[in-house]
Amino acid sequence: MLMMLYWGLPCFLFFMGCFVFVSNRKHLLSMLLSLEYMVLSLFFVLFIFLNYMDYSGFFSMVFLTFSVCEGALGLSILVSMIRTHGNDYFQSFNVLQC
Repeated sequence: MLMMLYWGLPCFLFFMGCFVFVSNRKHLLSMLLSLEYMVLSLFFVLFIFLNYMDYSGFFSMVFLTFSVCEGALGLSILVSMIRTHGNDYFQSFNVLQC
């Protein structure tokens, strides 16, 4: 029962993050927050797996480093989009525009 809780809860959290990411596409900030939520749930799965297999936690630190870099990149894209277009709506942003 405890193993079901260990693996079921992070999978449920990840799928809820996927559902929010797919269903809410109006603002870039909400999409970035749902992506960060999915990354944190993947970190939770990775941490449980590494503790279950008695591996060292150095890979989880590498994963956290890359996820922080991904978050900083997403925030920089958000700031540049707000500076050029004035808001973070996807309806006002044209991908083909130079």
